Amino acid sequence: MKRMVAYCGLVCSECEARVATQKGDMQALTQLAEKWSVEFGSPMTAEACLCDGCLPATGRKIGYCSQCEIRACAAARKLENCAHCADYACEKLQGFFKMATKAKPVLDEIRATI
Repeated sequence: MKRMVAYCGLVCSECEARVATQKGDMQALTQLAEKWSVEFGSPMTAEACLCDGCLPATGRKIGYCSQCEIRACAAARKLENCAHCADYACEKLQGFFKMATKAKPVLDEIRATI
């Protein structure tokens, strides 16, 4: 499977939600929803975890995608991901990197090859 990197630097192709969605594994999605409900302090359902990745304009998106300012900004700028942005790494990304520490090295790696 080709590596898919989200706008923010998360690797969609390695994400539990996307992997389970692609396999049609509702049991794994249910378990993930329970895990994330505790982890993020907000109830989630298996259906809210269905995701084909945030990059495609169509397809299923995890519940948060519709609220994600990073996704909205990068999509509006028609970027492959935020590593390709002239404003990298903006305040939105800096805040996100505090929570998702694995995302910054991914984007830094991509940026180094541009």
